Amino acid sequence: MRIATTTAGLAVVGADQSLVPLSSLVPGSPGEMRAFIEAGETLWSRARAQAAKARGGTSASAMRLLAPIPLPRRDVFCVGWNYSDHFEEGRLVHGSAAPSELPEHPALFSKGPNTIIGSEAGVLFPSPHSTELDWEVELAVVIGRGGRDIDAADGLSHVFGYTVANDISVRDVQLHRHGGQWFKGKNFDTHLPMGPWIVTADEIPNPHSLHLGTRVNGIVKQDSSTRHMVFPIPRIIEELSAGLELVAGDLILTGTPPGVGFARTPPEFMRVGDVVEVEVEGVGKLRNPIVAPKS
Repeated sequence: MRIATTTAGLAVVGADQSLVPLSSLVPGSPGEMRAFIEAGETLWSRARAQAAKARGGTSASAMRLLAPIPLPRRDVFCVGWNYSDHFEEGRLVHGSAAPSELPEHPALFSKGPNTIIGSEAGVLFPSPHSTELDWEVELAVVIGRGGRDIDAADGLSHVFGYTVANDISVRDVQLHRHGGQWFKGKNFDTHLPMGPWIVTADEIPNPHSLHLGTRVNGIVKQDSSTRHMVFPIPRIIEELSAGLELVAGDLILTGTPPGVGFARTPPEFMRVGDVVEVEVEGVGKLRNPIVAPKS
């Protein structure tokens, strides 16, 4: 099942690929994604069965889609250095400032709720603070069943579904300011497009074999597969949940493959007027223009 958050509430992608309001298929269902996920498997199954035969909705191109969870209850969890070849390109750029070898545990950071936007929404160029605006396609995990100290062997059973994310980064702020902490450079407003919907886990039997990529103005910049993850999703869930309770609706970004702008020769960064598209096989595609900040 594919389920989206629209300006009119939740909608599922029907058998004819149109968006059908969930409330028309399952009367009394929640109108907000977090509440839907928290409701549990019984409701998910009812919605899934109705979505499989639903028809006659609105085309996705004619409906404004928001991020699937526009305002999560807390920050989005993120993993850095999770593709071996991306780690290598970053190490070559940063030299002694980067780890000398892949770590034993994933590098973790977070992005705040104000970073989140949906597909087609404008990404604010970071002027006057920086001109180094970079792209990062990522598979995002949506937690469906919470827990603390989750064993990796049980990790995927806690996943509700998957969505697409673009972990847009302000590179010089991320890498050369604020004592080397990534937080500020990762947390400019509008710098986390997500969507266009959530694909439930039953439709993605192996999240570690999905093609993913990035295009800027139609030119391919990233082209890889989730099979190159250093830390697979169950391990990420195990590490995050160690002493920290995950709850339904939590979002986890799983890292980006090589091809980011700052590691290119010469470095490439996005500008106002550019259009960035990120896509994950079987999940969906995000398209976002880069826009000037409001004066």
